[in-house]
Amino acid sequence: MSGVFGNNIKVSIFGESHGAAIGINIDGLPPGLYIDMDKVMEEMDRRAPGNSPLSTARKEGDKPEILSGYFNGMTTGTPLCGIIRNSDTRSKDYGKLKDLMRPGHADYTGNIRYSGFNDYRGGGHFSGRITAPLVFAGAICKQILEKEGIYIGSHIKSVGEINDKSFDSVKITKEELISLRSKELPLLDDTLDEKIRHSILQAKYEGDSIGGSIECIAIGINAGFGNPFFNSVESTLAHLMFSVPAVKGIEFGAGFEMAKMKGSQCNDEYYYEGNKVKTKTNNNGGVLGGITNGMPIVFRVAIKPTASIIKEQNTIDISTGENVKLVIKGRHDPCIVQRAIPVIEAVTAIGLLDLIKGR
Repeated sequence: MSGVFGNNIKVSIFGESHGAAIGINIDGLPPGLYIDMDKVMEEMDRRAPGNSPLSTARKEGDKPEILSGYFNGMTTGTPLCGIIRNSDTRSKDYGKLKDLMRPGHADYTGNIRYSGFNDYRGGGHFSGRITAPLVFAGAICKQILEKEGIYIGSHIKSVGEINDKSFDSVKITKEELISLRSKELPLLDDTLDEKIRHSILQAKYEGDSIGGSIECIAIGINAGFGNPFFNSVESTLAHLMFSVPAVKGIEFGAGFEMAKMKGSQCNDEYYYEGNKVKTKTNNNGGVLGGITNGMPIVFRVAIKPTASIIKEQNTIDISTGENVKLVIKGRHDPCIVQRAIPVIEAVTAIGLLDLIKGR
């Protein structure tokens, strides 16, 4: 397998959910970069489990330890390695899952791909826990981007059938994006908070789970970054989004709504504001021909419901070759949309920094 991404900023993830630690190597950071660890921890806390009845009860501090590439508060220019030690594991909850394949999870595909040698405890390397190192790396990349005036933010676009309004992808400000980071449920329409909480807790009460979607936006990025075809902005970000467990779809700008439009409705008309080129609308999500056009980059990702649920399901026992019933024990999120938000922002920061450094 390969756990490596990037051309100019390379990241390599490692570890398993119930192993000693999880971590990441980051290659390509410049020397002399000050890392604000308080800001890093703010991002880690946004993703960390056990902070709310809306998430899993597993308690993890998610405090990263930097092992190399960092000295006297500054990057050295050599690969930076950070680890996060696992502490609150209950591997006994997963004993029978060695042979019973959880529907909707990677147990079966992982067993086939790695000939049964994969660590199945807590999902092993397939677990959403492995996104914690991505948030660590993304927090560092965010700090670099923000020095360039580039800000990334996200909100819950939907949970189940409940839909939040969309970003104003033409006039959004960094203050609006930063304000979302302090919310447990980052919504543009805060009147939906109680409805969404009820929906998540109802799924939890029923022993089930619920999915949703996230809208992410990056502002302040100039025109001219990215490439046509294989290293386009869209293909780079889509690659990273689908590297996040539970992401099952992505659309940029107006996305699939474009299929209903005419060219005159879809095209983003240009105009000058002083000496700066802007567009009146942003249906293309800030990207044309795989290259940024100077408008905010906006996209939405679909997050499927958590696969591990308490409800009885049909599955197979690969040790006996029989069809069996399965009731999953353990601690699982009834909805992972709110915890996935900092992960989506993190991989967006990694991807954009990689593209910017490659120009």
